[in-house]
Formats: sequence, structure tokens, C-alpha cells
Amino acid sequence: MDIERERGISVTSAAVEFDLGRHHLTLLDTPGHKDFSEDTYRTLFAVDGVVMVIDAAKGIESQTRKLFEVCKLRRLPVLTFINKLDLPSRDPFDLLDEIERVLGIHAVPMNWPIGSGDRFRGVYDLQQGLVHLYDRKDRAHPAPVNVGSADDPKLKELIGEAAWKHLVDESSLVTGAGTVFDHAAYLDFRHTPVFFGSALSNFGLEPFLHALTELAPPPGGRDSDHGVIPPETPHFSGFVFKIQANMNKRHRDRIAFLRVCSGVFEKDMVITNAREGQEIRAARPYRFFGGKRETIDRAFPGDVVGLVNPGQFAIGDTLFADSPVKYPPIPRFPAEHFGVARLKDVRFKQFDEAIRQLEEEGLMQVLFPTIGRREPILGTVGPLQLEVLAVRLKDEYNVDADVDSLSYTSARWLAGPDEKIGAMLSGAGTRLVNDRHGRPVMLFESEWALDYAQRTNPDVRFLAFHED
Repeated sequence: MDIERERGISVTSAAVEFDLGRHHLTLLDTPGHKDFSEDTYRTLFAVDGVVMVIDAAKGIESQTRKLFEVCKLRRLPVLTFINKLDLPSRDPFDLLDEIERVLGIHAVPMNWPIGSGDRFRGVYDLQQGLVHLYDRKDRAHPAPVNVGSADDPKLKELIGEAAWKHLVDESSLVTGAGTVFDHAAYLDFRHTPVFFGSALSNFGLEPFLHALTELAPPPGGRDSDHGVIPPETPHFSGFVFKIQANMNKRHRDRIAFLRVCSGVFEKDMVITNAREGQEIRAARPYRFFGGKRETIDRAFPGDVVGLVNPGQFAIGDTLFADSPVKYPPIPRFPAEHFGVARLKDVRFKQFDEAIRQLEEEGLMQVLFPTIGRREPILGTVGPLQLEVLAVRLKDEYNVDADVDSLSYTSARWLAGPDEKIGAMLSGAGTRLVNDRHGRPVMLFESEWALDYAQRTNPDVRFLAFHED
């Protein structure tokens, strides 16, 4: 997207496949910081392991905590890369302590930084006794040097006496604490191996990627209505975890991203959508590398396949061949930011269709006022997504509209006796609206307003999401 190039950010998840040594990897890169969206959460339901990148100066940010809860729910193994050591950084012990204290997982350093900022000299490999030296002027950093241990005099000559003494003291504290990496504990979500480096300077990535290929798990079994489906099951199955509209502006196409779970997916095979029982021929399957895509003939468990979607697929759909199966639905996540979309001209048909297609992507929740003008209220997980919506309406659908922020912070679907719900009215800090299916929803400006509504309406249930 143009907004991504202009601001140097990611606003949608991207799927990339590549080979690294003898391994084939599928990387689902997700937005971070304030630009992340519900799409980020859903992607975590399609992966077998996670790479957590932490800014060495900022530490753990609020969005990291939220995403980590999904990792905890699925017990996804987490590899940690502490980034930007070539800039002023926090104390590494402080960062490790924060990981353990805030996220509740044991942090095991695999290497150790030698200084930070303008005094950053490299990292010392605690497992193999290697030192990787950092060259600020040259992205082609020197080959690692085998020094055996941190107190090797050879290391003193390489990095200088002050940096060497500091490394000896800190590494002895690490080893003295008895911190030992346990691969089984990593796979069981009890340990996270931690690496230090600088991604922009291409420093520390090689040992990290080596660890990723050696430690991260292969595609695993998936829970279904028929129990756990192992990847080696001969019959194809998978599920849709993402839909993206207008990936190719010239064709105005929509792509459904399919995670292959079992069997072999083949081009032109007939697959069944478990939700509707509809048979579909997979005529144009794609794989992706950045903004490029190419047609594929087959895909295997762990691969992500793009299918052209003329309204046949929805997020969470299970697709299978031969042997019926259904995977659990992908949960939704509560919106925390709301805005009203106001059309600037009279292109109502295009406006309504654009909102509907963007809603199909799971980009936002769409609600409508019960009185007054039927201007859609859009609910998103991240604040920047409201601005992204306005940009996409203009760029992709030629619809000129403003998306003005509202003060609400949460939405609750109302369930209970009709007469009790009918007696509820909009009031201070609240607003009564409907979803696209006419179901009542109440917006709240604060936790206090939500709590008050719950206390004064004991016969009504306030649901973060509607019950189908």
C-alpha cells in the first residue's frame, strides 16, 4: 500500500515464503506498534511458532503484551530478538527481567551484547564461545572469532580492556545464575531463547536465523471436530485466516489466504467449503514474496496459499478434499477505537460496497445508528486503522470519505429479553446502535459507563461479540 511506503510501516500482514539452507519457511510478517490491527491477532492462529522483536530502548510495548496473550492461549513457541543494540539501549538484565516479569516466560540469553549505542562492539555467543564483532562502517561484518570463553585474553585484544571486563562480569552473572536453555521447555512455552543484535545493520541475524531453523517446530497437528489432524494425514485440509481486497488494483481481486494443515493441496483440485458444503475448483492458487505472487502447482502443510475469492470464502472457513473436517473458528477481538464514516459526495452505492468488502476482510466491525443518518460507525483494534480505512476508500474504491474519530472505547452486543433490551436508551457515555444484521449493540466511552450499564441492567448480557 502507498501509505506503508510513505510512512515506513506495515498496516496489513504479509506472507513470504523462502528457503534457508535445507529448510523451507513461511513467514507471516505482522504490523506492530500503533499500526497493528485485528489482522495481526488472526495471523497468530495460522502459525506454529513466533518471533518476538523487542526494541532495546523501549522494551515491551502494550501491543506486545496483547499479542503475547494470544501466543499464551495457543502455547506457541517464542524466539526473542532484542533489536537496535547499535542505538542507546536499556540494560540487558533489565530487559530480560521485564520479559519474565511482564510476560511470565523464562528468558534465556543465547548471546550477550558487548556494549550498546556508540560503544556497541558486537555479541558474545554464550553457547559456542564465539564473538561476533560489529563494524559500524561496513554491513559485511567480520567473521565470528572462536575465543572459547569470555575471559579469553584474545577477546580482550579484540574489543578493548574496558569492554572486555564489562563482558566478563556480566557473562559470569548469567552463567552463575544457572541459566540453561531447554529445547523442550521452549516448545512447551516455558522458555524463550533471547538473541541481541541490530536488524537494520544486518548484525546478529545469521545466528538468529540459524537458531530459528534448528529450534522452531515443524508444522504440527490441528484440533478439529474429528480430533487432532496430523499434517501427515493424506487428505488435504486447511483454513482461511485472512482476506485481502484489491491486492491487484487492475483486477480488483480479493485473495483468501489459506493455511494448509494436512495432505497436499494441488492446483485445479476440487475442494469443499465446510461452512456451506460448496464445492470449488482451486484454479488459480498463488504463493507470495513481498508484493509479488506466482502461480503454484501444489502446497504442503505449513504453506500459505492465496486463492482468488469472488465472495466464496470468509475468515475462519475450513476447506477440505475427500474427508470432511472442520477446524475451530478464529475468534474475534474487541474493538477499542471507533470512527464514523461520512461520504463527501453522492456515490452511495460504491461507498456501501466498499464498506462491505472491507468488513469481509475483518478489518473492522461495522455498526449503524438506530436514529438519524445511517452513517456507518467503524470499530478497529488499532487507532491508525481508521486513517487507513479512509485512504483505502479513496485509493482502492475511488470513494471520497472522512472517517472521524469518536470517543467510544468499547462495544457490547446485548442479549436477553426483548423488552429489557428495548427499554435501554442511549445516555451519558453510551450510544445504542445495530450491527449489519440488526442486532443491538451499545457503545461505551469508559469502563465506568460499561460497569454502570451492567449493574443497572442485570437481566441483559453484555457480550464482547455476538453469539451466532
